[in-house]
Amino acid sequence: MKTLYDKIWEHHLVAQEESGKPALLYVDLHLIHEITTPQAFAGLKEKNRAVRRPDLTVGTLDHSIPTKNIFERMRDRNAARQVKLFRENCREHKIKFFDLGAANQGIVHVFAPELGLSQPGMTIVCGDSHTSTHGAFGALAFGIGTSEVEQVLATQCLLQKKSKNFLIKIGGKMPFGVTAKDLILGVIQKIGTDGAAGCVVEYAGEAIENLSMEQRMTVCNMSIEAGARAGMIAPDATTFDYLKDKPFAPKNEIGDEAVEFWQTLPSDKNAIFDKSIEISAADFAPFVTWGTTPAMSVKITDCVPELSCAKDETERETWRRALEYMDLETGQKIENIRVDRVFIGSCTNGRIEDLREAAKILRGSKVNERISAMVVPGSQAVKTQAEAEGLAQIFVDAGCEWRGAGCSMCVGINEDVLQPFERCASTSNRNFEGRQGRQGRTHLVSPAMAAAAAIAGHFIDVRNWKIKE
Repeated sequence: MKTLYDKIWEHHLVAQEESGKPALLYVDLHLIHEITTPQAFAGLKEKNRAVRRPDLTVGTLDHSIPTKNIFERMRDRNAARQVKLFRENCREHKIKFFDLGAANQGIVHVFAPELGLSQPGMTIVCGDSHTSTHGAFGALAFGIGTSEVEQVLATQCLLQKKSKNFLIKIGGKMPFGVTAKDLILGVIQKIGTDGAAGCVVEYAGEAIENLSMEQRMTVCNMSIEAGARAGMIAPDATTFDYLKDKPFAPKNEIGDEAVEFWQTLPSDKNAIFDKSIEISAADFAPFVTWGTTPAMSVKITDCVPELSCAKDETERETWRRALEYMDLETGQKIENIRVDRVFIGSCTNGRIEDLREAAKILRGSKVNERISAMVVPGSQAVKTQAEAEGLAQIFVDAGCEWRGAGCSMCVGINEDVLQPFERCASTSNRNFEGRQGRQGRTHLVSPAMAAAAAIAGHFIDVRNWKIKE
């Protein structure tokens, strides 16, 4: 009896693990961007090697690019150089890539699924930790380092040690006002940032099965924040329906054959997992992080926890440091925390469904006069669709900045950064010290929660929000 992970692993084995040596896996799709490729391409040039399978390699510009006035000269010289090198390397090696202004340019983990490049049963790698996003399709997808990027470019294979299987089952229906972002924040709060270390997580249960593909991507995206190597969800009718009209998805008879194969991938009924937990969906609510890891979160109706709630002295010290950095006090009500900035976007929550949820809250309202709010679509395709649906106009009318596609403030290595001590309600995936800008303070929330905070000027329970028609 095999798990989904076991099946994909075995289908892609070129050489088995032996005597402590890693296995060799074949890679179906290699996604690349401007940040983690310059050294890899330089290594190929130094060794006089070519890209083994340029047809299985696809690139985009996303991390260091501006999302405002995108065709003006980039102010950051290093970023400009990275972009220039990326263009040159892709053209030299005949790699398909999406440049600024291209209809499908966008964040690497947004544009690939919307084009149908990400498919069940695949192995997918990228020089980016949130490659786990693509596991939503029933693919084995994970981030790799720059030296591994070079290895895949040169050989289309990768040395890997097999991870353990970890089943996280979320039963029951999602409560009102709870989103996929809240689900994954709640899971990370429960198991910790190292709770899935050394594991590939498979999410299952009624709550997961009822998620849309975009919601599933949000859950898998943040698996890495729980220490997992990858996150996966078994492919089903929702997956197949999502893919059927995508440009790069298999069509006609080949498509029928693909679906037949995809249907064999879910874990066998009696498959054995190394670890497993069951959580009731009823336990979840809108979450807000208060500290400097995604595990430091509480429900919107709660308070910043007391230090006595920490499990040991090491955690207490970590909490003390986090509270000092975030300028918060124990016992402080989350709903009383004021924010200065709001960021809606990222590979976690920059898809069209995310923007629709934010627009529902912002429609007919105005952003608080103290707040600077920006909405950054995850791809040019999302931007185009949001404009066609009137969402962009809702954001502009509310007082938000409407930007071009890119990673933007999520990663803090481009022109969109927090200023020192600014507090941000962010739909991104990481709230580490300085993640969105030196000395910036980040609170992770869902798009709806971020939109509500933009209007109220502080965190507020979105379940009590009256939607304006």
